[in-house]
Amino acid sequence: MDNKNFVIWGRNPIIEALKSGRTLEKILVAHDSHPSKELIKLAEKNRVKIQRVPRKKVEEIAGTKKTQGVVALVSPVRYWNENELIESIINKEGVLLVMDHITDPQNVGNMIRTAEVLGVDGILIPRERSSPINEVVVKASTGAVFHIPIAKVGSLRQTLDKFKKKGGWVVSIEKGGRPIHKISFPFPLAVVLGSEGKGVSKTVLETSDLTATIPMKGKITSLNVSSATAIALWEIAKQKWVEN
Repeated sequence: MDNKNFVIWGRNPIIEALKSGRTLEKILVAHDSHPSKELIKLAEKNRVKIQRVPRKKVEEIAGTKKTQGVVALVSPVRYWNENELIESIINKEGVLLVMDHITDPQNVGNMIRTAEVLGVDGILIPRERSSPINEVVVKASTGAVFHIPIAKVGSLRQTLDKFKKKGGWVVSIEKGGRPIHKISFPFPLAVVLGSEGKGVSKTVLETSDLTATIPMKGKITSLNVSSATAIALWEIAKQKWVEN
């Protein structure tokens, strides 16, 4: 997939994209550049993150020096409103996959692919410290990103609290919990997987109803996050499918 499909550069084109409601992942602004107030205002209104980077990076991404110091990453998907996604999962007593600051696009794509294959009903990702949905994610997901609802949120904790208030349950896949194969899962269910190295965020662990652990017998005591996702979602899918 051509990277140029995913970027636009120059102040006016980016302002027009924001005005049209086009979904942008983020806007990168060169350190030595000053974007217009209109651009900043529209980005805030549309909840698009602005990130300061070296001019060389802006030009590299755009593939040209004529950027006016600003480039935007265009999302290949249209994000769902978080409240509508929660409502939909509560109504169908479904499963929500929560990606807690997964920054590797290959992992994000693999996780989305697994989720779609195993009948997950939606995906939640945070706006900060998370891989953008880019061409690597699309490719790794083999197009699954186009078949599953995805919502981007400011705070995972607040969104999960909302989900719980509506009758949902939250399980974090993390060390130190109950063995996953011994848990009878309640639905609707949000399944949280944390970044490699850091694991599930402390605030998200605090709001979780359950902590499920994948038992390990080998000398290596950790799994790649996309492998852990596949194991966890399969355990949960088996119960969901039996129930239906």
